[in-house]
Amino acid sequence: MPDDTKLLGRVALVTGAGKRLGRAVALRLAQEGADVAIHYGKSASEARDVVEQIDKLGRRAVAFPAELTDVPAIRQLVNQVVAQFGHLDILINTAATFLQTKFGETTETIWHGSLDTNLKAPFFLSQAAAPYLTQSGRGVIINFADIGGLLGWRDFLPHSVSKAGVVMLTRILAKELAPAVRVNAIAPGTISMPGDPPEWETDYVRLAPLRRTGRPKDIADAVLYLITAEFMTGHVLVLDGGRTL
Repeated sequence: MPDDTKLLGRVALVTGAGKRLGRAVALRLAQEGADVAIHYGKSASEARDVVEQIDKLGRRAVAFPAELTDVPAIRQLVNQVVAQFGHLDILINTAATFLQTKFGETTETIWHGSLDTNLKAPFFLSQAAAPYLTQSGRGVIINFADIGGLLGWRDFLPHSVSKAGVVMLTRILAKELAPAVRVNAIAPGTISMPGDPPEWETDYVRLAPLRRTGRPKDIADAVLYLITAEFMTGHVLVLDGGRTL
């Protein structure tokens, strides 16, 4: 059962928190006692639903729209969160695109679509949040890579490059922001989500030693661990059922 006092008094900003893994993470942090800033891009109704669910848990939540490919919008987002909540302790960079494209079919638009959302945004969010996280005294950043950034997927070339960049970004930020702020990353394998193509799960189960895909709870558990693992920074936690073996 969640401990609704573990993160009591902390404020977390979760990007892409209206849907999918961002939603699961935001709800779990609230269950553990945190107040949560819910960032969304186009998923306004989903973000409002997350806010309502967190309100029912007795925690505070506010939804913030922002275009994360725009650096001024990123800075405004962070400033708005601090203005609303008074401080910021945790930044979770879950927002991402997952664009499929092969080498010869990759356009400049697709390239920027992957790199800007998946890599540029986490960097500038971290840059904007760093002063507040430092002031917190217990600042934490958790980035989302994935195993495509470790294995390199030919059919998802820009995506894999962007997520490999997140791995290196995490390591550099961990050095840059230490000792005041710890920075780690999660590299998930396939996580079963409603609406995903069934062939993704079938292929993954065939290749992963644990013979199953991940669940949103697996990711939320890992996020909570990294928030509370006070002697860990610069680490990339691979959650893939052994797929990268």
